[in-house]
Amino acid sequence: SLTGIRPTRLLRELQHSCGPAEAKSMMLNTFDVTPQKFALAERIVSVQEPIFASVRKNDVDVYIGIPFCRTRCLYCSFASQLRTAKTDMQPYLAALKTDIANGAQMVRELGLNIRALYLGGGTPTVLTADELRDLLDFAEEAYNIAPGTEFTVEAGRPDTITAEKLRIIKQRGATRISVNPQTMCDKTLQLVGRDHTSEDIKACFNLARDIGFDSINMDLIAGLPGETAADMQHSVNALVELSPECLTVHTLAIKRSSRLRENLSEYALPDVSEVEKMTEIGALGAEETGMLPYYMYRQKYMAGNMENVGYAKPGSICIYNIDMMEDSLSIIAHGAGAMNKRVFPSGGRIERVPNPKDIETYISKLQKTHADRLALFCNE
Repeated sequence: SLTGIRPTRLLRELQHSCGPAEAKSMMLNTFDVTPQKFALAERIVSVQEPIFASVRKNDVDVYIGIPFCRTRCLYCSFASQLRTAKTDMQPYLAALKTDIANGAQMVRELGLNIRALYLGGGTPTVLTADELRDLLDFAEEAYNIAPGTEFTVEAGRPDTITAEKLRIIKQRGATRISVNPQTMCDKTLQLVGRDHTSEDIKACFNLARDIGFDSINMDLIAGLPGETAADMQHSVNALVELSPECLTVHTLAIKRSSRLRENLSEYALPDVSEVEKMTEIGALGAEETGMLPYYMYRQKYMAGNMENVGYAKPGSICIYNIDMMEDSLSIIAHGAGAMNKRVFPSGGRIERVPNPKDIETYISKLQKTHADRLALFCNE
């Protein structure tokens, strides 16, 4: 009954409207949540509380999207394109800079404050070092990002990460990055289309540490084709040894537009009980490294009808993830497929303006989309 919504958001709203005791009763009895899942949701709500309390009037987040990847993963359904040696990135990057300039001007005119900045994808590090430097310099200057502002860059895949790119990201003020393995089993990495090995992941993580990153997120997926709980334990053990500050344990979702969905009969997926064991292994690994669960969300078509949970060590929580997942703050979004969102101060009202997913359409409709975004943030 809670698929497609944020269980933690529901619990928080129930606590505010009818008190903790009645909220617990409704979660357990009306929505049929198990005691274990309720305890997880309750813990996350408690961890999120100071993040919500820190929101200032006129705060917004900024998202910048690079919808390009080096290869397409088997399970991916994002509207991202492959970047090859023949891909001309300049039209997209030029449009993206115009988009950023428009958004930054709106922020100044409306007196908004940037609470967190997030560069995601796709895979942002699919950009060359020069492209990455130019984009980050432009965004930092356009938005006049204050020192110490939370700034996340999804470095993502090891096959796109270099020491030069990491230094550029660090020098431009990024406070946290992601190095996302999804699994530490080489056979699975090859099967799902990730053009790197588990040793490459370790090397990139250690390189990021050497360059000075002290807040690194890593992702794992429970339920990947051919994997067992023992494989998940192997991946978790490897990440516990690296000791990142954040770990996100995703449950495999069979998305309609993914290659996995199109060829589902060709892959052996673990059963429900095995996936449940995998998520438990992820939770125990996070706890072993001193992490707390700090956000959760659920999607349709997830293996075992489970959930995605983000864990973080104290002091390393990603504010943007909470703001975005809990619909607690407005987001100004740049790039093809990105979603502008305005959270109104009362009444639970949320309105959105999507950027076109198709690259050419995004470029051709740039000014119209900005006009729609401006209307979204200016109108009551």
